[in-house]
Amino acid sequence: MSAIERHGVTARYADAVIHAGTIHLVEVPANSTGSIEAQTREVLDAIGRQLAKLGSDPSRILMATIYLVDMADYAAMNAVWDAWVPPGSAPARACVQVAGLADPAWRIEIALAAAR
Repeated sequence: MSAIERHGVTARYADAVIHAGTIHLVEVPANSTGSIEAQTREVLDAIGRQLAKLGSDPSRILMATIYLVDMADYAAMNAVWDAWVPPGSAPARACVQVAGLADPAWRIEIALAAAR
Protein backbone atom coordinates (compact mmCIF):
# COMPACT_ATOMS: atom_id res chain seq x y z
CA MET A 1 0.00 0.00 0.00
CA SER A 2 1.36 3.37 -1.04
CA ALA A 3 1.75 6.00 1.67
CA ILE A 4 -0.20 9.26 1.58
CA GLU A 5 1.73 12.44 2.43
CA ARG A 6 -0.21 15.50 3.58
CA HIS A 7 1.43 18.94 3.75
CA GLY A 8 0.06 22.04 5.46
CA VAL A 9 -2.82 20.17 7.06
CA THR A 10 -5.64 22.11 8.69
CA ALA A 11 -8.93 20.81 10.10
CA ARG A 12 -10.60 21.38 6.72
CA TYR A 13 -7.95 20.87 4.02
CA ALA A 14 -4.29 20.19 3.23
CA ASP A 15 -2.14 22.49 1.12
CA ALA A 16 -0.98 19.44 -0.84
CA VAL A 17 -1.55 15.69 -0.80
CA ILE A 18 0.86 13.26 -2.45
CA HIS A 19 0.01 9.68 -3.31
CA ALA A 20 1.79 7.25 -5.62
CA GLY A 21 4.09 9.99 -6.91
CA THR A 22 1.26 12.38 -7.81
CA ILE A 23 0.89 15.77 -6.12
CA HIS A 24 -2.65 17.13 -5.69
CA LEU A 25 -3.14 20.76 -4.73
CA VAL A 26 -5.52 23.69 -4.92
CA GLU A 27 -4.54 27.36 -4.87
CA VAL A 28 -6.49 30.59 -4.49
CA PRO A 29 -5.24 34.18 -4.46
CA ALA A 30 -3.68 35.24 -1.15
CA ASN A 31 -4.63 38.81 -1.99
CA SER A 32 -8.29 39.11 -2.95
CA THR A 33 -7.86 42.44 -4.69
CA GLY A 34 -6.55 42.99 -8.17
CA SER A 35 -7.32 42.13 -11.75
CA ILE A 36 -7.75 38.63 -13.09
CA GLU A 37 -4.21 38.89 -14.44
CA ALA A 38 -2.83 39.77 -10.99
CA GLN A 39 -4.85 37.04 -9.26
CA THR A 40 -3.87 34.44 -11.88
CA ARG A 41 -0.19 35.39 -11.60
CA GLU A 42 -0.39 35.16 -7.81
CA VAL A 43 -2.04 31.72 -7.91
CA LEU A 44 0.44 30.38 -10.49
CA ASP A 45 3.41 31.73 -8.50
CA ALA A 46 2.07 29.95 -5.40
CA ILE A 47 1.62 26.74 -7.39
CA GLY A 48 5.18 27.01 -8.70
CA ARG A 49 6.54 27.44 -5.17
CA GLN A 50 4.49 24.49 -3.86
CA LEU A 51 5.59 22.24 -6.72
CA ALA A 52 9.26 23.17 -6.24
CA LYS A 53 9.03 22.50 -2.50
CA LEU A 54 7.51 19.07 -3.23
CA GLY A 55 10.02 18.04 -5.92
CA SER A 56 8.14 18.98 -9.09
CA ASP A 57 7.64 21.91 -11.46
CA PRO A 58 5.05 23.30 -13.91
CA SER A 59 6.28 21.06 -16.75
CA ARG A 60 5.08 18.04 -14.72
CA ILE A 61 1.45 19.13 -14.29
CA LEU A 62 -0.81 16.35 -15.50
CA MET A 63 -4.27 17.90 -15.12
CA ALA A 64 -5.57 21.31 -14.12
CA THR A 65 -9.06 22.55 -13.43
CA ILE A 66 -9.48 26.31 -13.44
CA TYR A 67 -12.52 27.85 -11.80
CA LEU A 68 -13.49 31.35 -12.94
CA VAL A 69 -16.29 33.45 -11.50
CA ASP A 70 -16.64 35.29 -14.83
CA MET A 71 -15.88 33.71 -18.21
CA ALA A 72 -15.20 37.24 -19.48
CA ASP A 73 -11.86 36.75 -17.65
CA TYR A 74 -10.98 33.70 -19.78
CA ALA A 75 -8.74 35.42 -22.36
CA ALA A 76 -6.84 37.48 -19.77
CA MET A 77 -6.35 34.44 -17.54
CA ASN A 78 -5.14 32.42 -20.53
CA ALA A 79 -2.56 35.08 -21.42
CA VAL A 80 -0.96 34.68 -17.97
CA TRP A 81 -1.35 30.87 -18.02
CA ASP A 82 0.20 30.56 -21.49
CA ALA A 83 3.25 32.61 -20.45
CA TRP A 84 3.70 30.47 -17.31
CA VAL A 85 3.35 26.93 -18.69
CA PRO A 86 6.64 25.76 -20.26
CA PRO A 87 6.39 25.27 -24.04
CA GLY A 88 5.40 21.76 -25.04
CA SER A 89 4.19 20.76 -21.56
CA ALA A 90 0.57 21.91 -21.47
CA PRO A 91 -1.46 19.60 -19.21
CA ALA A 92 -4.95 18.28 -19.74
CA ARG A 93 -7.11 21.18 -18.59
CA ALA A 94 -10.67 22.23 -17.93
CA CYS A 95 -11.92 25.73 -17.26
CA VAL A 96 -15.37 26.20 -15.77
CA GLN A 97 -17.45 29.09 -14.56
CA VAL A 98 -18.67 28.95 -10.97
CA ALA A 99 -21.29 31.03 -9.19
CA GLY A 100 -18.74 32.14 -6.62
CA LEU A 101 -15.72 31.17 -4.57
CA ALA A 102 -15.16 31.13 -0.79
CA ASP A 103 -14.01 34.76 -0.82
CA PRO A 104 -16.39 36.88 -2.94
CA ALA A 105 -13.41 38.93 -4.23
CA TRP A 106 -11.59 35.88 -5.61
CA ARG A 107 -11.93 35.59 -9.36
CA ILE A 108 -9.96 32.34 -9.82
CA GLU A 109 -9.15 29.03 -8.14
CA ILE A 110 -6.95 26.30 -9.63
CA ALA A 111 -6.89 22.60 -8.69
CA LEU A 112 -4.27 20.35 -10.21
CA ALA A 113 -2.38 17.10 -10.18
CA ALA A 114 1.32 16.92 -11.02
CA ALA A 115 3.92 14.18 -11.21
CA ARG A 116 6.54 14.40 -8.50
